[in-house]
Amino acid sequence: MYQKEFDQKLKTSLPKAVLFYGENDYAIDHYLDFYIQKLDAKESLLALYFDEWDFERTKAFLSQTSLFGGTNLVVIKHNKKIQKKELDILVELANKNSDNYFLFAFSGSDKDGKILQSSFSDKTGGVWVRLFAPNPRESMALLQQKARELDMDIDAYALQHLIALLHNNLALCANELEKLAILGAKVTSKDIDRLVYSTAPLAVEQLLIDLFNKKPITTTINKLLELGEDEFSILRSTQYFINQIFLFHAYIKLHGMIDSKAILGYPLPKPVEEQKAQLALRVKSAALLKIYEHLLESEIAMKRASSSQREGLLYGILIKLQGYL
Repeated sequence: MYQKEFDQKLKTSLPKAVLFYGENDYAIDHYLDFYIQKLDAKESLLALYFDEWDFERTKAFLSQTSLFGGTNLVVIKHNKKIQKKELDILVELANKNSDNYFLFAFSGSDKDGKILQSSFSDKTGGVWVRLFAPNPRESMALLQQKARELDMDIDAYALQHLIALLHNNLALCANELEKLAILGAKVTSKDIDRLVYSTAPLAVEQLLIDLFNKKPITTTINKLLELGEDEFSILRSTQYFINQIFLFHAYIKLHGMIDSKAILGYPLPKPVEEQKAQLALRVKSAALLKIYEHLLESEIAMKRASSSQREGLLYGILIKLQGYL
């Protein structure tokens, strides 16, 4: 089901086993917090995130009698699929006892999220919730509500500026509002520029991941330029990203494994490491060579172009690069 239907369901009951997935981390965390507060389970819940996942431990937790008459709430966050037979057992256990609840926040691909739905069907006593990224109007409404909760004095223009600066990442926006609330005074766009760090570097990384996955990139380029990134910085970031992908590609070919610390000199978070390895495996050595040559020629062309020509040139550079993949 989708968010509106789930919100209606929460008005009458708390589903016993729920799968959350999609592009709205802020909403997912909101629902997890809602369960924790509603069940008064902050001190008694079992929370296992990513590599902490342990099926036997989770099964044992849901199989036990709740201590002191409380609830057995399990919160799992993972970016990898859990085996269907394991999920089926946990959903069944959640429904066997009135004190049991099982929440699975899945941050992997939407394709895998859809596969996991079968374990959270009406027939099994579960619920799946697909959450979409909010549009700017929805983000504005949610952040205005957050500002009211924090008793903040901040106008719509400043909130719009915050949303643009943080690339419509609601979770980051909410965190920054909590920090800005400490000022105890009216928050303006100038305060945001002075105190909030832009996510433009993260947006560039996402742009390049989308480029490798052959997704549309023009909207993201527009947003980056609006955030103040210039054409040269985006081109340099592209060169740096391609170099990392080449290093991953060469290391995997030589050693048959991934080790970001050996490749880059420092360890990447596991999900990021695996993502870059997947991109590196997807591209062929001949394509990488063509991309390197293309970027070298593009750098010269960018330096020779006038400032009015650089934006159009950047679009052409990245679109042609995507054609090599």
